[in-house]
Amino acid sequence: MPTPPEFRSGFAALVGRPNVGKSTLLNALVGEKLSIVTPRPQTTRHRILGVLTTAQAQIAFVDTPGLHQHASRALNKAMNRTATAALEDADLVVLVVEAMRWTDEDQLSLERIVRSGRPVIAAVNKIDRVRPRERLLPYLAELAARHAFLAIVPVAALKSDNIEDLRRTIAAHLPLAPPLFPHGELTDRGLAFRIAELVREKLTLELNQEVPYGVAVEVERLTPEPEQLIVDAAIWVDRAGQKPIVIGAHGERLKRVGRSARLALNGMLGRRVHLNLWVKVRENWADNARALKELGVE
Repeated sequence: MPTPPEFRSGFAALVGRPNVGKSTLLNALVGEKLSIVTPRPQTTRHRILGVLTTAQAQIAFVDTPGLHQHASRALNKAMNRTATAALEDADLVVLVVEAMRWTDEDQLSLERIVRSGRPVIAAVNKIDRVRPRERLLPYLAELAARHAFLAIVPVAALKSDNIEDLRRTIAAHLPLAPPLFPHGELTDRGLAFRIAELVREKLTLELNQEVPYGVAVEVERLTPEPEQLIVDAAIWVDRAGQKPIVIGAHGERLKRVGRSARLALNGMLGRRVHLNLWVKVRENWADNARALKELGVE
């Protein structure tokens, strides 16, 4: 089908501090779960691409790790570099902030965007938490005074409130150009990556505060069979003392994680999945640049 001459396409980077709702927003904008979501800050470690194609535009949304100060570990520094690189490659930046809040890390994110010289829209997330809604107006005025945003769009990503307005606003500010990706393509991430991320999501939700950030998941083997897909995956921890925590008493915690991940994978893939999980130790991988590269973090 020929592309209309007024068709727009480009990359829109979702940028902001940790835990502001960028991944939830990406999933809402694309209409499918591509980025994992937990209440823990810095859950997103990678650049996640989500493609939305309409009759008038194609938007390649890029979910990024939260920009944060005090990045002491190699993992945190890599996440900041990933976010900054996505910013530099974007046609448009969407600064995601939380309604009624402005922190030093929000300021850091805005300063990085300004330095990049990219045009920017502000998406004010979690407006469903503001009661009464009129309280939002002074906050929006303060935000408008911080920078010459192309637009400021209030949204509630979790409830998909005002998401269509944000889609239209982003599309209107992309360059006139043909599609960047084939029609129907949702992401550039492969199956192994998406499976590993989903397992990591369930692991993060189960562990809560017990093993902060020293956990990674690597899919070692995918074996398609007529009746099921067999997935062999390793859970990497960065200290020997974390291994029994992840496994749990009598292996119960690992079984819960496996069960939860398997059910989610069955739904995501529309087929039966048999998931084998092993916990392995790689000392201080989160501070090791080579290990980060091997585990696909950078």
